[in-house]
Amino acid sequence: MDVFYSILKSPLVGDLLLAADSLGLRNISFQPPKQPLDKQSLPADWEHSDSALKDVRHQLLAYFSGRLQLFNLPLAPAGTPFQRSVWNALCQVPWGKTASYRQIAEAIGNPKACRAVGLANGRNPIPIIIPCHRIVGSDQRLVGYSGGLHLKKILLALEDSQSEPRLF
Repeated sequence: MDVFYSILKSPLVGDLLLAADSLGLRNISFQPPKQPLDKQSLPADWEHSDSALKDVRHQLLAYFSGRLQLFNLPLAPAGTPFQRSVWNALCQVPWGKTASYRQIAEAIGNPKACRAVGLANGRNPIPIIIPCHRIVGSDQRLVGYSGGLHLKKILLALEDSQSEPRLF
């Protein structure tokens, strides 16, 4: 199966590596600031194609500009059934809202699985679109994010109607 990738220069969180195949979007990775992508580190069968990821790029840019609150893309994250159940629950947390790990555990019918939910949240291969940045501690503290807490704050500020998004 062909995997296509593209680099999106986001206006808020820096460069994002996007990867998709015929089933849908597989991955979004935050890229280190001021470091060009090391193409040697990508799987050999990945092919660069901005056009194959045109819809993803368009929707992400609309999100970053505050014009899009709900993504409409085919997603194909690789994960265990438990992880996929967590990621599906994350997608139910609406724009501008947050949920705790406990609330996600309860939503998937496993209220004692808070730590496992946290691990699945941390392994989310499609951050932003599967909105793991909306998950906070039970006391509403910001905890953990694959891109770093500073990026989590930026994404939450973007979605907070009371504040202006900050630039990367």
